[in-house]
Amino acid sequence: MSFFKEKKVDYGLIIVLLTIVLIVGIAWKVFSPSKTEVSGVPLVRTQIVHIESGLQSYRYAGQVRGRYESPLAFRIGGKVIQRCVEPGSMVKRGDLLMQLDSSDVQLNVNVYESQVNSAQSQLDLAHQTLERSRSLYEQKALSKAEYDRAQSAYDAAQGTYNQAVAQSRQAMNQLDYCNLRADNGGTITNVNVEAGQVVAAGTPVLTLVQDGELEVEISVPENRIEEFRSAKQIKVSFWALPDLNVDGQIREVSPVALSTARTFNVRITLLSPPPEVKLGMTASVSAGGVGGEPAIAIIPLSAVYQTGNSPAVWLVNNETVSLKQIKIDGFDNERVKVTEGLKEGDRVVTAGVHKLLEGQKVRVGEGS
Repeated sequence: MSFFKEKKVDYGLIIVLLTIVLIVGIAWKVFSPSKTEVSGVPLVRTQIVHIESGLQSYRYAGQVRGRYESPLAFRIGGKVIQRCVEPGSMVKRGDLLMQLDSSDVQLNVNVYESQVNSAQSQLDLAHQTLERSRSLYEQKALSKAEYDRAQSAYDAAQGTYNQAVAQSRQAMNQLDYCNLRADNGGTITNVNVEAGQVVAAGTPVLTLVQDGELEVEISVPENRIEEFRSAKQIKVSFWALPDLNVDGQIREVSPVALSTARTFNVRITLLSPPPEVKLGMTASVSAGGVGGEPAIAIIPLSAVYQTGNSPAVWLVNNETVSLKQIKIDGFDNERVKVTEGLKEGDRVVTAGVHKLLEGQKVRVGEGS
């Protein structure tokens, strides 16, 4: 009897163990993915191709300026006693801008006027003497030598008088130079001196921008100056006028680069600018259609598959990969410029390209 009891306990344990194994097997079958399915369809990372035009566009910051900007200066030195304008003042031709102390110049004018009066008296006396000498000479009462001396004295008096008159006029001009006046109508942009300062002749004291054409001055790097010359379209926008765009035209390119920044100054003429555009505004110049290179596609370097001399990429279409030959133009920071072989919207594999086969099924990963 004891033998049958032990056998009964062993069969119970076997039944319990088989039940546990069956339950675990069913759960593993239900909740775990098929290894065969996962390993048979590899997961790949991809990127959609976008074709970029070879005509590039660059933007340069600048400032609105006048085409004709005149630094104004006194023609003589002296002490500034009056400033009649402020930065931004609108002036007309002949308006008084600034004035020097004319006390010393006025004294010179008085001196030369006195010299003119003295020379005039000497000239009158010499003229009377010459007339009397001529009358006596005609009457044979005066020798030829005496008459010639009278004529010479008159000529010398005439020369002294002319010299005194010229010096007097020069002094009058100096007096007029104490008043700085506008040569043309325009706008005052800079004021460099104040009343009380002593300035030398020729020192710029004001900057006058003449009325007329407006321009934008920008600085173009030396490696882009030739491309900028060939720009097909130039647009100018303004920071203070965000909704306004004005057509521009290259008027002048400096032949010499700045020694500090190695850039070239370029003047852009504004074509038909509206009245809202003012001097000194911040402008942005956009040069479009620069370069003229063929259209390109930018893809990661890891997407290139190359076993011989011809580079290629794997294209994904309907979850199937196919090899496509491409033409590479250059490399830039782990990126490749492709000029032939790709079109807009193509999906290329960017990782694991050396583990794929032609016509192989793949799965596209999230974020591709």
